[in-house]
Amino acid sequence: MSFKAALLHFAVILTGILTGATGVSAQNLQLVGFGDSLMAGYQLPQEDALPAQLQRKLAEKGHELSITNAGVSGDTTSGGLSRVDWSVPDGTDGVILELGANDALRGVPPDQTERNLEQIIRQLKARGIPVFLVGMMAPPNMGDDYGQKFNAIYPRLAEKHQLPLYPFIMEGVITERSLLLEDGMHPNTKGLDLISTRMLPLVETWVKTIEGNQN
Repeated sequence: MSFKAALLHFAVILTGILTGATGVSAQNLQLVGFGDSLMAGYQLPQEDALPAQLQRKLAEKGHELSITNAGVSGDTTSGGLSRVDWSVPDGTDGVILELGANDALRGVPPDQTERNLEQIIRQLKARGIPVFLVGMMAPPNMGDDYGQKFNAIYPRLAEKHQLPLYPFIMEGVITERSLLLEDGMHPNTKGLDLISTRMLPLVETWVKTIEGNQN
């Protein structure tokens, strides 16, 4: 286990301990944002990361929940598969799954990416944990053939496993320089604010479904 992965493991456990210690209602949903740097909030304060922004926006809509940030910068679907069991603790009510960007950047064969994602989904479903799938698109420099195969992964998995899908996490952001960090790849705080705002309607519908199933 890498140092960063071990640190994340400790943080996930600590979050659960602190949640219990502060007397948060057992009825509050415990969600996990599971992904790579786009979930982790690369180079940003944790309060600006996607899980925190979604949590605040959902709270404004009246939903009592917490979203633990289990994003690891640089993670691939293979890395996610290797850590999903311990990154998503028992008692988790739902997972926002966002992985695949680094697979595409590294030219990982799309069928391998799809197998990894599907195994993550199956493992979560076997534990009774609902999944919200966040899609990615291959960068244009990977070529048309690679792009067509990669981009089809997320809609196919969403249909096969009956999952809600936000098709492309960087929609409306990747082409706007003012919404990106200096590297031109990762969203800044404003970019993540736009992403969370665009994701919110679909995520809230998913959350309502989880809430309804618990009542």
